[in-house]
Amino acid sequence: MPNMPACARPPAYARLVLRIIDARSGEPVDAAPARRGLTRVEVHAPGFDPTSLRVLLVADLLVRALELGGTPVWALLTGGRQQAELRASAAALGIRPFEDSPDVSAGLGEAQVIHVAVEGGPATDGVRIDVAPAHPEDPDTRDDIDPGVLRLALLARHHSAPARLEAAAFEEARVTLARWRGAVAGWARLPSRPVPDEVRRRLRDAWEDDLDLPRVLDVLHHVETEPELPDGARFETYAYADRLLGLDLTRDLGSPS
Repeated sequence: MPNMPACARPPAYARLVLRIIDARSGEPVDAAPARRGLTRVEVHAPGFDPTSLRVLLVADLLVRALELGGTPVWALLTGGRQQAELRASAAALGIRPFEDSPDVSAGLGEAQVIHVAVEGGPATDGVRIDVAPAHPEDPDTRDDIDPGVLRLALLARHHSAPARLEAAAFEEARVTLARWRGAVAGWARLPSRPVPDEVRRRLRDAWEDDLDLPRVLDVLHHVETEPELPDGARFETYAYADRLLGLDLTRDLGSPS
């Protein structure tokens, strides 16, 4: 590739659109339409259980990633049993609300339709993301887990891999979340610095590659300990990534040290 003049080069973090693996074909497809337009995200949650909650979380991440890329989204929930309980648990987990699914046969002229569903669920038309099941170690302990800890524990596994919700996973997520929130509050007291282009590129490369959230978390672990980064840049990096992660990492800003 010929060298480009510095003024003509795109930003280091520029890349193609979000791509996801279509469960119907096993091939990567663009999640955003080639022509700028509305993407409809249909969420299929059959009941009120950890797997259905994980489906909503993956859909929430998809919507956030599309919006960060400038794509307008219409998000709908098509469900079965115990919808009120499922919605309440989703709200506690920081999942933004979905509209009730109306008759969308006519649509709104959307350029893309993506279905997010339980792995092995009923067939759908259009691009489809399958979400592997979540297996709680003890179903009765779910209500005792801090929602942020549960969200982080789920983010630590790619949505295509089963998630085992065990005590060790919750403890690791609890320690990490507390440490990051405390660190972000401390970094916020120092002069701000922009997110380094290379760090921004690595974050976007991760989440635009089939919503690879474990890679996003790996980038944050690296930023946390990279000795050459100023703390102001660490703060802006975590705040930027949290627009996707939804972990409320800036919650402790202004709290006593």
